[in-house]
Amino acid sequence: MAITRNIAATYRGPGRVIRRLLTLGPREDRALAYLMGACVLIFVAQLPRLAREAHLTGQDLDMLMGATLMAWIFIAPLLLYCIALLARLVGRVLGGKGTPYGARLALFWALLASTPVLLLHGLVAGFIGPGIQMQLVGLAWLVLFVWFWISGSLAQERAA
Repeated sequence: MAITRNIAATYRGPGRVIRRLLTLGPREDRALAYLMGACVLIFVAQLPRLAREAHLTGQDLDMLMGATLMAWIFIAPLLLYCIALLARLVGRVLGGKGTPYGARLALFWALLASTPVLLLHGLVAGFIGPGIQMQLVGLAWLVLFVWFWISGSLAQERAA
């Protein structure tokens, strides 16, 4: 199934999508592609906010973009791998039967599947700016991300 269809299906049932992705076999290249795709989309989502910040404060947009690119493309993936490891350890302590690959897949897929809302958040941050609208979209993203991650983690812990 196409990634866009899987993302849409995640909004209806994240556990089913993770179980389907796990049936494709443990492919670390696929998990890394999901992670890097999510990180690139999150970087792109930050661009309107960065442009607004540069315009309002007089900072150099290139410097802001460079720092954000470094954070999301090089540092965030390393941290997310560590978070997935911790999630797997928690799953093991709670008696789960999942795998480290499944824990990574659940986290990386939750991040990728929630990026459409992060893109909206970036637009709101760039065009409207700080306010209740930005907070509501940010809260919506957080709720979706946590729902996707927990549902995916439970599905992978039960699947093995």
